[in-house]
Amino acid sequence: MKAIMIVGTTSHAGKSMMVTAICRILHRRRVRVAPFKGQNMALNSYVSPAGSEMGYAQAVQAWAAGITPSVTMNPILLKPQGNMTSQVILKGRPVGVVQASDYYEQYFDRGWQTITECLEYLTQEFDVLVCEGAGSPAEINLKHRDLTNMRVAKYLNAKTLLVVDIDRGGAFAHVVGTLQLLDPEERALIKGIIINKFRGQRSLLEPGIQWLEEYTGIPVVAVIPWIDSPFPAEDSLSLFERRTSSSPTELTIAIIRFPRIANFTDFDPLDSESSVKIKYVAPSESLGHPDAVILPGSKTTIADLQVLKQSGMANQIKNYVAAGGQVMGICGGYQMLGKMVSDPYGLEGQSGDYEGLGLLPIKTIIAHQKTSRQRLVSSHYPQEGLPVEGYEIHQGRTQLLDSNDVSPLFNDPNLGFVNHQKSIWGHYLHGIFDNSPWRRTWLNHLRKPRGLNPLPTGIANYREQREMLFDVLADTVESYLDLKSIL
Repeated sequence: MKAIMIVGTTSHAGKSMMVTAICRILHRRRVRVAPFKGQNMALNSYVSPAGSEMGYAQAVQAWAAGITPSVTMNPILLKPQGNMTSQVILKGRPVGVVQASDYYEQYFDRGWQTITECLEYLTQEFDVLVCEGAGSPAEINLKHRDLTNMRVAKYLNAKTLLVVDIDRGGAFAHVVGTLQLLDPEERALIKGIIINKFRGQRSLLEPGIQWLEEYTGIPVVAVIPWIDSPFPAEDSLSLFERRTSSSPTELTIAIIRFPRIANFTDFDPLDSESSVKIKYVAPSESLGHPDAVILPGSKTTIADLQVLKQSGMANQIKNYVAAGGQVMGICGGYQMLGKMVSDPYGLEGQSGDYEGLGLLPIKTIIAHQKTSRQRLVSSHYPQEGLPVEGYEIHQGRTQLLDSNDVSPLFNDPNLGFVNHQKSIWGHYLHGIFDNSPWRRTWLNHLRKPRGLNPLPTGIANYREQREMLFDVLADTVESYLDLKSIL
């Protein structure tokens, strides 16, 4: 089996994007290709058709490869939940919560066995595997227990490409330093260097490229220009790096940036709407007067709910609603909209009952068993009968306390409710905005009071737009990357 490994000199060097692009390039050449990341630490997750949880980035890469996402492509998912603890998910199922200091003692051997089992399976199913590392492969304090980078490359004898973000500065030092800290066996696997996020004139970089190739003995196989990637990064740090569009917009939607925000990939389709400005608002900031406010998912609902209260954002949201504002809660954000969140088993910390925002007549109990499954339902609001696809990932059981002021959003009332004023919406359906007719109908619900003309709703779902984005990304990378020498 042929395998390509993509590692980076730093986090956010562009590894995920590069794997996505190469998967698409090979798929278009009719190669049976699959992505792989042995261990992923992220709060953006996806539920496979089998109901198993995996990193969302690997789902995106699978779609780029033209295949169905599977947990074999991301055997280990770590979901940080504060206080140096993470939920451990092996092959799509939660197996425990562990302190960072205890993780490798408890899960290293089991984790590596899981990784190799998945690699053996993928070897039988595909012709080429495009693997992604994590962070840097040269963290000397972690290398002996690194399950993601060069251990995988050595196991597969993978031709490895080292990606460096030149926009950060210090790219040559990053490359040389990374190579210097690799073991000789690991360094021998590095077959090419990719300089990513280059904004300047290529001719001015040439002397540096020549020096780097002569000094390291490794060719620079690509200089990729800055690409405003529409694809999600793996963690919430990327929200700090998002550039605000300068193009004119008609609606502003504020998304509360919880300390432990999860699944903010839900909002990529909204971000793609040229008439919509997405604004991430920290709890300590002023909410302002947006056209709608969204409370997104959270890995620790109770802790982030407490942050809303202590920061004053809870009162800002209540005042916004009282003034006629529109609020939507998704997953953890939906739970916060209720009257009570109860944690009888102390799964999120200290056991007890916690008062919610009181905007929907619901109560949520944090339970041991996690719900993770794909859904296909029919909407009642904002229009009757719209088909809606999505997926659930939650550890709470929500019950309705009073049905007088709310109606079910979907034909399954367990998924969520909207109040009779259609100003407060709450539900468990991740990926709801991927459904373009539903998304546009909801946006038109916001546009109408502003006197704005309605947007057309008879458009393809976001997945079709995403397919076009894959091809644009592949076209760009393919024009700069010498893949032939790697393959």
